[in-house]
Amino acid sequence: MLEAILFDWGDTLMRWEFSQELLAAGHRAGLEALGVPPVPEVTDRFRDAYLPRVFAPGMLEEVEYPGLVRELLGEFGIDPDEAALDRYLDAEHRAWAPARQLAATTHALLETLRERGYKLALVSNALDPPWLLHRDLAEFRVTERLDAAVFSSEVGWRKPHPAIFERALDELGGIAPERALMVGDRLREDVGGGAALGMATCQALWFRAEEGDGSGPEPEFKAFTQMDVVTAAKRLG
Repeated sequence: MLEAILFDWGDTLMRWEFSQELLAAGHRAGLEALGVPPVPEVTDRFRDAYLPRVFAPGMLEEVEYPGLVRELLGEFGIDPDEAALDRYLDAEHRAWAPARQLAATTHALLETLRERGYKLALVSNALDPPWLLHRDLAEFRVTERLDAAVFSSEVGWRKPHPAIFERALDELGGIAPERALMVGDRLREDVGGGAALGMATCQALWFRAEEGDGSGPEPEFKAFTQMDVVTAAKRLG
């Protein structure tokens, strides 16, 4: 019997799109928060040397992003203390706000599932500091509709590593994987990671459609709209 549903965040409950323009805007905003004039070379250096470390294919261990930023700034003779580094990270994160767009039916989906008695959690690969990510959830009014939210930056492991899923299930009260449904857009991270732990899986296709080649994990359900998840849950329940 289905008791819990776990959701991915980016490209599942919320649309997220990488942008070179926002990358530069984030660095400008961060430096401004430190009282430092714009240094375009910071973005160039990050793009060439740090971006590959952040998005290395297949990487499971999460990077320690504040330390990475400190290292980057140090190359330009900038050495912020902890409070200043937090200001930088906050300003940079806010500059990326246009990249984060909540799906129109996210609130309705979560409310419908909660009304049906399911426990709900978010499980997301996100390297920003947890205090910024949880603030996003609160500002989107998603926190109040969830029972738990777990980010890779607070666990130290990215999906499909089992640790991040297990943390979410524990925070839901120790629900067994066999009684949970994992919903996400990515086949390896969300579908493969959830299935390996014993969860039922549903691929979210409303923002992007990642196609498998037949050799990797396949979802038990495919959802072309957010409300299709309700149907999948009903079938499992």
